Amino acid sequence: MPILEQLRGLSGTVTRPAGKSHNLRVLLRTVLLLTVGLASASVYKDTCGGDFETGSPSKPAYSVREDDEAIHIETPLLQAAIRKRGYVSGVAGQSFVDKKTGFRDPGFGLDIVDWIMEPGSDEAYRDQIAHTDLVYEFNNLVHGRRPKRSIEGPQICTRARELRPEVIRGPDFVAVRQQFVYQIAAPGRKAGSTWTQILVFPTNTRYFFSMDRIDSVNASEGMFLRIDMPGHIRHKNGDTFSEIYLSYRGFIPASEFLKDFPPDEKFDYLRGRDPIPERFIRACRLRNPETGALGPWLAGIVLDPSVVYEAWCHQRGYVCMILEFGGRPIKPGESFQAAFIVGYFDSVEEMHEVADRYRGFTGIEVTSEGWRLVP
Repeated sequence: MPILEQLRGLSGTVTRPAGKSHNLRVLLRTVLLLTVGLASASVYKDTCGGDFETGSPSKPAYSVREDDEAIHIETPLLQAAIRKRGYVSGVAGQSFVDKKTGFRDPGFGLDIVDWIMEPGSDEAYRDQIAHTDLVYEFNNLVHGRRPKRSIEGPQICTRARELRPEVIRGPDFVAVRQQFVYQIAAPGRKAGSTWTQILVFPTNTRYFFSMDRIDSVNASEGMFLRIDMPGHIRHKNGDTFSEIYLSYRGFIPASEFLKDFPPDEKFDYLRGRDPIPERFIRACRLRNPETGALGPWLAGIVLDPSVVYEAWCHQRGYVCMILEFGGRPIKPGESFQAAFIVGYFDSVEEMHEVADRYRGFTGIEVTSEGWRLVP
């Protein structure tokens, strides 16, 4: 693969593991970052094939508006909001607009974050946590049969109540960083692990990049973070989508989601039981609920498929798209993370091409001068 292709990252850069050409790649990456930061204007090819001017540090091709409730972002191709209060984390539900087609996300939000968890049951001490949201009941329609328990909470999206997201403005991207320190813990565990999320919106794509990371104060044999990826799908008899694509299961028509069923009945993924797929993509083909007209695919791509522990795609009044990543031993002071692409695509082939281009990364680094994906 040519060196410049290894470094290509749209408005950011891509850092590959070191090899015999490592020093040359570092030099080229430095030049590329300086070029991005100093160029007065650049022209990029967007994912649909059209050219547009991305702007300059003095006049970027995006807008950011903040109020007490949210951060509102607009690029040439997308609109999105990040809530500061209420139902927080990720991109706010139905705020993510594809300007090419006019479609928006049909759910409660994208890359929404819950608890730090692990396999096992909390039944032995459930009475001690009954007054918190750490209780996790299983053998039911909502959670299925697999025992799990919360290590730290509360559930960020519903119980954090307020976050203080930081906006990072770049020459041809805008990013948001937000954090939360978990406040409660199960008996025998400590509160205080830190969740960090970074969202990067390039000006030249119909998708954004995201990262979720946990810096843990606890030990576990299988700690994981539960998120919604890309996000749940609200619908009435399948009116907002025509089908779902799971790279590890194939195509599933909307008619499969007319009646509720538990997450482990069908369409689920579990690492260890199932082989790690070449690509980890979860997407729905949107359609207009009033006219039935088909729209783009809304997809969530996990850049390193091996980080996924379990993933659901089941009906519980809506299509629930929970994903859990991590699930490996960890000690206090250690961390784990995952990186994603979330956005709009015209075809499954386009999703595959993007997934292949950025395969293997788990993190994002960002400053006002530039951003990059890291292993």
